Amino acid sequence: MVNTLIKNRLISDLENIAGKENVLSSYDELYMYSTDSTNITNPKEVADAIVFAVDTNQVSKIMMYANKHEIPVTARCAGTNVCGACLPKSGGIILDFVKMNKIIEINENNLTATVEPGVVIEELQRKVEERNLFYPPDPSNLKVSMIGGSIGLSSGGPHTFKYGSTKDYVIGLEVVLADGTIMNTGSFCSKDVTGYNLTQLFIGSEGTLGIITKAILRLIPKPESKRVMLAYFDTLQDTSKAVNDIISNLITPSAIDLLDKNTLKTIESFYPSGLLTDKIAALLIEIDGFKSNLDEQYQKITDICKNNNSSFIQSAKTKEEEERIWISRRSSFGATAKLAPNVVTEDVVVPRENIVALVNGIWEICDKYHLKTCIMGHIGDGNIHPNIALDLRNPVELNNFLNAKKELFELALSLNGRLSGEHGIGCEKSEFIDKALDPLALEYMKKIKSTFDPKNILNPKKIFN
Repeated sequence: MVNTLIKNRLISDLENIAGKENVLSSYDELYMYSTDSTNITNPKEVADAIVFAVDTNQVSKIMMYANKHEIPVTARCAGTNVCGACLPKSGGIILDFVKMNKIIEINENNLTATVEPGVVIEELQRKVEERNLFYPPDPSNLKVSMIGGSIGLSSGGPHTFKYGSTKDYVIGLEVVLADGTIMNTGSFCSKDVTGYNLTQLFIGSEGTLGIITKAILRLIPKPESKRVMLAYFDTLQDTSKAVNDIISNLITPSAIDLLDKNTLKTIESFYPSGLLTDKIAALLIEIDGFKSNLDEQYQKITDICKNNNSSFIQSAKTKEEEERIWISRRSSFGATAKLAPNVVTEDVVVPRENIVALVNGIWEICDKYHLKTCIMGHIGDGNIHPNIALDLRNPVELNNFLNAKKELFELALSLNGRLSGEHGIGCEKSEFIDKALDPLALEYMKKIKSTFDPKNILNPKKIFN
């Protein structure tokens, strides 16, 4: 943090730009906004000021000021990130977008929605579905997760397997650059190859290249109907084989997620949902489309699972039962949080053919370091999330976790995988990025960062080590 005299001047200047009602400066407020869901109990770095963004022009003025005085700026939406992407690692200003929460337009003819970064994903989904449209990206925290953070991290979710992730639905952006310049990328056109695709460059950049103040999102027609089932297996090999056979039989589920034995037990212990707890794994499978062909798809999937030794299949008969299954799936993190004071959610991705080796490897690593872990994830696209329960205040457990984390990333990379499928890099994985990327590719990434942000004030100390 800056010294008191400079900080008082900073607060005064920001209040003149944004209004006193949009600036926070007490230590308690700064401390709270200097954390996110990464589970760092005591942040070492605390912001110098919090500013609530209200419109693009205000953001532009703040960036002009920050650029002139070389003050770091960290953009923040809901703060649900788990890799430290919105922690103020160099102090400075946190720019919070909770007040920029308007759905500006839903265009049914163009199949687009124009939104501000503070729009909550679940609210957007509900609004577009009222018009029989569909915005598929669905991170597990969609009830609070906001569009700006979702774009910054290119988040995904269970429906990524069939429909793609956030990057596949953003076709245009309004971005404020490091010097306060306002730039528009993309268009309202679903097809646009006019020049470089700068829109995609900002998606997943974690606020290190510019600050998103508006987004044009692609929508699709809402599926007419859906069905949800849980298929249980006694071996991980049978579980994985069932997934491959479903796909090879020309069926594309809208979601196909894995819940391991520990996840099933933990959810059922704390959020009873009728899950079977004596199985090695379960597949949550959702299919959607026209009602007329869902029965045929469902029967094929049932037969495939039985042929791969599925020991039991639960099928939702009503919307309430569908919701109960999904709630149990989305409760995995909350249930794991009952096991210890802290939960750390990791995020690695491998080619689907290496899923069994990845999950077995995670079990072995966590057993080696005496860590409680509940594994779940999107097995259809190879994206696995170990939820690790521990007490970060215990030096032994913390050291064990840090060693396990290193081995987890090394395991994923050895299986032709990557450090993250949807949570991003932030500051938690930046020390490993050199091992994950081609050195020349990494060099050009740093050149891009330097071009857009020559003074390194946009979310510094993120992504790169």
